Amino acid sequence: MDHSKQLIAVIDEPGRERDALAEAITCDDMWVFASEDIEDLPADTALIVAHARAVPRQRWSQLTRRLPTLVVSDSRQDADLIKAVDVGLVDYIVHPLRHAELLRRMIRKAIELNDLALERERDHERLAELNESLETHLALLRMDQQSGGHIQRRLLPLRPKVINGVSYDYVFAPSLYLSGDFLDYQRYNARYSAFYFADVSGHGASSAFVTVLLKYLCNRWLGEWDGQQPETLPADWLRAMNRELQGTDIGKHATLFVGVIDHEAHTLHYSLGAQLPMPLLAAEGKLSRLEGEGMPVGLFPDVEYPSLSCSLPAEFRLWLCSDGVLECLPGNTLDTRLKELEQLVSESVTLEQLRDRLAETNVLLAEGDAEFDANQERDALPDDLTIMMVSGFGHAD
Repeated sequence: MDHSKQLIAVIDEPGRERDALAEAITCDDMWVFASEDIEDLPADTALIVAHARAVPRQRWSQLTRRLPTLVVSDSRQDADLIKAVDVGLVDYIVHPLRHAELLRRMIRKAIELNDLALERERDHERLAELNESLETHLALLRMDQQSGGHIQRRLLPLRPKVINGVSYDYVFAPSLYLSGDFLDYQRYNARYSAFYFADVSGHGASSAFVTVLLKYLCNRWLGEWDGQQPETLPADWLRAMNRELQGTDIGKHATLFVGVIDHEAHTLHYSLGAQLPMPLLAAEGKLSRLEGEGMPVGLFPDVEYPSLSCSLPAEFRLWLCSDGVLECLPGNTLDTRLKELEQLVSESVTLEQLRDRLAETNVLLAEGDAEFDANQERDALPDDLTIMMVSGFGHAD
């Protein structure tokens, strides 16, 4: 048999009419198999042409479920034809021998439509399988992200914490699970404490990996410091971090603020790389931005960072915010939002007060840090958001 041809089964009572019907259907692209019983049909049958008189009423539904079926009849009033219509035949034609060309066209169209229906069904099954596989992979990715988020949060320092009379505290709200924001503060000895505040470009896994690198490197550098020339330590850290990020070739950069507090001299030694917003110092009834500027860390080779210092009174509050805070503030320009932030900071004495004031302008922030672990499915913040407050010197360790 030529397998390029379609096999058409003709179901009718044996005789000249069946032979004539088979002959009318046979053409260049169609073979015919004639039978009086639907159980005898070959496996590769593409379509059935059944005469209304040849199929018992109770078997029409079995026939139409098996293959696409065209019904032929000698009269539109045939009761068996009506039954066939009721159970879902593809089409019907009356006096088929008078309309042989029409019958062949109907057969070809019915086969084409059936092939399309089968292809849609296969596509649907494939899509269902792909969707199930995608859901599985997304669930695994979500679990990995959640686990990574828990690990990252474990790397953060305890909060709040008092070091040599100075209080350190922060709010940490990733945009989803992992964050590009990071911070740390540590006691070096009875005289010095060191801290840094970082915002790695982007957010998610790749940025979170950089924060882990940052934690490791800063711990190492602090361990290697001899306690001499604290004024140069922040700038040295930034230069070293810049070389590390340049050497990894991962395409990530960060804004960084590094500070060393001299608790005897009440002095802050610091350096910064493209920190935005600038750190805000509230002291002696005034709010001011810390001076200085520097290039982003990891973006350009051989960058020199400034070594800066300022005096700290007995009572002060130093505020550091990642740029995600700007997404929570009203205003169409950067200057407007920075002024709004300064206004909120000037009205806040505690970290919770600033957080509450920001939450009034952004509902998502209100669902952030406190409920993060309990509600991993909360809506995402537009960007990672971290706020750090350093205050002192009169706190009890």
